[in-house]
Amino acid sequence: MTDYTPEEQNLRSLAAQIEKISPRPHHSALLEIADRIRPGCKFVFALSRGGWYRPGGVIAANGTRLDDNLDVWARRELADCNGDMEALIERHADSHLLVTRHSGRTHYFVAFYGSSPADFMQLEIEELQEVQDRNLIDAGNPPDDLQELIDPVMPLMLEAQPVAAPRYRFRRLLDIRQTLARLPAPYGQDLPIRRFLGEWSHSSAATRGHFSDHWIIALREHQDRYRNPVLSASLVSRHARELKPFHWNIELSGTDLSAQLQAFDRAAGYASAWYFHLVAGTITPPKIAYAVLHDLDAGFSYLPDSEVALLRSWVAAPYSI
Repeated sequence: MTDYTPEEQNLRSLAAQIEKISPRPHHSALLEIADRIRPGCKFVFALSRGGWYRPGGVIAANGTRLDDNLDVWARRELADCNGDMEALIERHADSHLLVTRHSGRTHYFVAFYGSSPADFMQLEIEELQEVQDRNLIDAGNPPDDLQELIDPVMPLMLEAQPVAAPRYRFRRLLDIRQTLARLPAPYGQDLPIRRFLGEWSHSSAATRGHFSDHWIIALREHQDRYRNPVLSASLVSRHARELKPFHWNIELSGTDLSAQLQAFDRAAGYASAWYFHLVAGTITPPKIAYAVLHDLDAGFSYLPDSEVALLRSWVAAPYSI
């Protein structure tokens, strides 16, 4: 039996409570539970990211559920047919069985507990909706083997009709300070995201609320060529939808360029936003940075000293996240 610390037991209990409630547009019931995770930390909704899905199960045409896991069901059926794929197809050719998938969105909630940029908790909750995906067997193009039954190259897709109510699923809770401390840095170099947060601390952006008011951390785990787990992180802007690309032409400079920088910062809600999106995104193109530097060398002074220092440091040693 696994021994859990009191903190882990509390989190498991709260996660179970979250998974029992029905999703709502403003996540009010979820937030009430989340605020009990850590005393003094009040979570707020940050953003949602969707467009992903997970494999589902097998249901009859009338909605009767045969199994929650297609892979498990298919292997069991094939074994029951003594490994004969043709027998399996014949058994279910006229049963009109359907395969489902879980369409998902991940909701991010943040709660800061200190003044440093990494001093915040990030709660990630999935919202899943099971929908019809495809017919199990395409009579016109039956599968040749188990793999093709489970994951056909050209499936006979169906309209994504819901087959179950939406539900929450607890994904993880991150203490970003501790998480970033675990990230490996390139040999002899500082980790780019740590440089980013250090620059944020010394910029005018730090005066406009906490870092988590503007960004979240997207964490990803993959395997290196030796199959060892590697953790990596990227930054996602909470304001990306409000931001528009720069209107660029080769002669943009001076007051016109200054006006675009200021408009970008206003849309983002904090100063120096154009610079941080240069490092952590594609909205600010590198040519903007070099155009601004050209203006500075020509005698223009529309940037505060803190932004000038950021820009010159980046031009001397460019980096991105």
